[in-house]
Amino acid sequence: MRIAMVTDAWFPQINGVVSTLSRVREELQALGHEVTVIAPSGFRTVPCPTYPEIRLALTPGSGVRRLLEQAQPHAIHVPTEGPLGMEARRYCLKHNLPFTTSYHTRFPEYLSARVSVPLGWGYRFMRWFHRPSAGVMVATPSLKRELDERGFGELKQWSRGVDIALFRPRPEETPILDLPRPVFLYVGRVAVEKNIEAFLKLYLPGSKLVVGGGPHLEGLKKSYPEAHFVGPKQGEDLARHYVLGDVFVFPSRTDTYGLVLLEAMASGVPVAAYPVTGPLDVVVPASGGVLDKDLGKAATAALDSDRGQARAYAEGFSWQACAEQFLGHLVPFA
Repeated sequence: MRIAMVTDAWFPQINGVVSTLSRVREELQALGHEVTVIAPSGFRTVPCPTYPEIRLALTPGSGVRRLLEQAQPHAIHVPTEGPLGMEARRYCLKHNLPFTTSYHTRFPEYLSARVSVPLGWGYRFMRWFHRPSAGVMVATPSLKRELDERGFGELKQWSRGVDIALFRPRPEETPILDLPRPVFLYVGRVAVEKNIEAFLKLYLPGSKLVVGGGPHLEGLKKSYPEAHFVGPKQGEDLARHYVLGDVFVFPSRTDTYGLVLLEAMASGVPVAAYPVTGPLDVVVPASGGVLDKDLGKAATAALDSDRGQARAYAEGFSWQACAEQFLGHLVPFA
C-alpha cells in the first residue's frame, strides 16, 4: 500500500510525535508498504509563535497538492492540525477522499497556557478539524473517553511502542555524569505546558537532571541553578542519560501519552507522575511506577520501586504492533 503522512511535526523537531511517526514509518516500510512523508522541510517556513524552535510551513497549498498527486497514495493520514494538516484536510475534502487523523497534542490547553485563548475555543477548533476524519486515532483509553465526552467522533485507539534494544539498563557502563544520588530525572520539551517547575520546586534529596530543549530552558536555568540542565539529546546519547536516573519524574498534566514514560521504564527507571490522562494508562500496577496527586510523594515512593519490574513491563510494547494497529485504522480509497 502507498501511504501519505502529511505532518507539521517532523525532523529536526525532537518530540514524541516525531518519534512515533518516524518509527511507525520504519515499521510500515519493513512490512512492505511505501510511505511518503510531507513535512515542513519541503516548504518555506516561519517560526511558530511562542515556540521558535518549531518551523511552520508558509502558504503550503499548491505544494501539498503537488506532492500528494506525485505520491498517488492509497491512504492519507493527517496527524497534526497545523498549516500542512489544514491543506491536506482541504485537499481530501475537495476531492472526496477519506482520510484519518490522530490526536497527539492538547493544543487547547497549550494555547490557553501560552496566549490565554479560552479552552472552549480551542476544543471547538479541534472538533471542527477532526470531524471529517474517517478515524481519529488516540493513544490511550482515558483520552478516548475524554474526547468522546467532548463530542469527538470515530475515535480509534492507537497505542505506542519503545525501542527496548536502545533504551535498556546499562549496569556495565560507566555513567556519563557523576551526580549526587539519588538522581531525579526529567526528559522532554522544556516548555510551559510540560509543568516542569512542579518538578523543580520539589524538595528532594540528591540531584535533579533535566534533559531536553525548548523556549523555557534558559529561564529555568536561571531560576533553578541547583538543577542540572544538559539540553536535548538523541539516540545513544539520550539512552545513556536515561540510565542516570533513579526515578523518572513526569510532571506534565497535559500529555496525551508520554512516550518518555516507556523509554524510562525500558531503561529500568521507575516513573513518578500525576494520576492524569497519559500516566494513568501507562503507569499501571506492576509497571514499576507510582502515581500520586502529590508529585513529591510519588517521586520519593518510586525510589523503592523495582527497576526490573519497570523494564519487564516496557518489554511488552513493540513498534511493530503499534504500526500494525495504525495500518488497521487507515481507510484506503475505494
